[in-house]
Amino acid sequence: MATRANKNLSQFKSRLIGGGARPNLFEVELTAFPGGIGWDAETFQFMCKAAAIPASNIASVDVPFRGRIFKVAGDRTIDPWTITVINDENQAIRRAFEQWVELMARLDNNIGATQPAAYMSNATVYHLGRGSTMASINNEGEENVVIAQYQFIDIFPTNVSQIDLSYDNGDQIEEFTVEFQVNNILASSSGPTTQQNENGDANLNEAGGQ
Repeated sequence: MATRANKNLSQFKSRLIGGGARPNLFEVELTAFPGGIGWDAETFQFMCKAAAIPASNIASVDVPFRGRIFKVAGDRTIDPWTITVINDENQAIRRAFEQWVELMARLDNNIGATQPAAYMSNATVYHLGRGSTMASINNEGEENVVIAQYQFIDIFPTNVSQIDLSYDNGDQIEEFTVEFQVNNILASSSGPTTQQNENGDANLNEAGGQ
């Protein structure tokens, strides 16, 4: 009978680098809006309370052969990317997203930007570690190491969600979501096993839209 070596907690501890990645340590950077729309990128970094690391999707193509199905890899697709934003009383962030949508399609006459470069932008999600370096043994310092980075290329919003107003909603702060369509994603990491490319950047993969 085949056997497998037993694993213990000490072995697990030595392989749980950094104590495990934390989903609440992240930052979203969206530096500029198209069309000259006014935008406070620094405030947005504080108000964006939720985002996502993208899924990887490759379709399966069924090829019939003599009563059987042989599966081969199909096209790669990118899911819509959604963020959640805290709404303050200034409401400047929400107004900017509403103006972005208006830039693409005005409600009164359906006129909008037609060239993709005129209404698309880029955004980056930084997944952060708890320490200032990958080898940190404590939480000293004022910086967090970037353990993974995802750049969303040529994005544009297709939904700015409603905000529910109600007398019943006490002790709450308003939030809204924005859903983006994404044409390409570049993923990179500062992890210790990453290989460097010719530009000195640590690239993991280049996905979609190529």
